[in-house]
Amino acid sequence: QVQLVESGGGLVQTGGSLRLSCTASGRTVSSYTMAWFRQAPGQEREFVATITRNGGATYSADRVKGRFTISRDNAKNTVYLQMNLLKPEDTAVYYCAGSNLNTLVVRTSAYAYWGQGTQVNVSS
Repeated sequence: QVQLVESGGGLVQTGGSLRLSCTASGRTVSSYTMAWFRQAPGQEREFVATITRNGGATYSADRVKGRFTISRDNAKNTVYLQMNLLKPEDTAVYYCAGSNLNTLVVRTSAYAYWGQGTQVNVSS
């Protein structure tokens, strides 16, 4: 079983950038389709972006397309989320997740493994 730990969150001004990292232990991250989700206070957890096992394909939610980029370095057992042009509505706890399905998938129920989350706050 894989354990996931997120890092890189923090406070940033509107228009700024952050890069989140998700480091895996226990099993190699290359065994999983990986994704980022986020959850704002009082809201449901929502899909942000996903990437295939070898990094050959990605898919992002419309609200982050052109601003956020998911990537992975399987040699470092790490998945990244580069976030640019941040907006106050991007404020949330960001979660890294891993799925045993060998395809891009956006629903939370497809992901069996979750990190503890990292807080991102974007000030206006």
